[in-house]
Amino acid sequence: MDGWLLWGGLAAGLLIAMVTAPVGVSGAVFLLPVQLSVFAVPNPALTPTNLLYNVVAGPGALGRHHRAGSLWSPLTRRLITGTLPGVVAGAALRVFVLPGPAVFRIMIACLLLPLGLWLCARTLRPSAPAAVGTGEPSPGTLTGLALAVGVVGGLYGIGGGSLLGPILAGRGLPMSRLAPAALAATFATSVVGAATFALLALFHGGDIAPHWRLGLACGLGGLIGGYLGARLQPRLPETLLRLLLGLLAIGTGTLYAAQALT
Repeated sequence: MDGWLLWGGLAAGLLIAMVTAPVGVSGAVFLLPVQLSVFAVPNPALTPTNLLYNVVAGPGALGRHHRAGSLWSPLTRRLITGTLPGVVAGAALRVFVLPGPAVFRIMIACLLLPLGLWLCARTLRPSAPAAVGTGEPSPGTLTGLALAVGVVGGLYGIGGGSLLGPILAGRGLPMSRLAPAALAATFATSVVGAATFALLALFHGGDIAPHWRLGLACGLGGLIGGYLGARLQPRLPETLLRLLLGLLAIGTGTLYAAQALT
């Protein structure tokens, strides 16, 4: 059983990160249903387990972006500034308020389905290429958006790139800027979120601590897959990356909607 847990987690993390890293998504939003349905991680331990995955997996893609000189941008700093206080608030809400998984699934479906459809429509529309780079939100809007996404990340351990990516790509940000910034914000959020859960576990009962072996195994797979995905990203056309991000959002939203209705 332990062998299946470790090798299954490694394979899941590698495959998910390799597909999602080129579009600035850590893959934690896809790992969450795998934890629930395949590995049977209890609530609320699946949230810090997902955050642990992000912490271990993040340096793979981030190291590649750092060497390419695309990591530390003003966009990265604004997203991190917003997500860090948000994730602390989200972690506290997760432990003391504990919304059930059904609420989470409905919320994610309602967010990602329209976002994915919107991004695909803007990408496929003939005038969409001219919009790339022209609709960047103001610094205050970026920070506020990152704060809200940080709260969601602390609640459910999904990082935030899966939400930030479709929104900002739909506003016209090129994937070459968006992907490293979203991944950096996800990594910083996950480090602070995991530390917050570790502190809360000292003073609160229940399954709050992460599932360490599974989180580390998935994270190691994500470390390898994230590096490979980030290495692949500059070789892929902008239109393909934006469509991939939109389709990932649609697929994830559909999955969570189906789970919420069953």
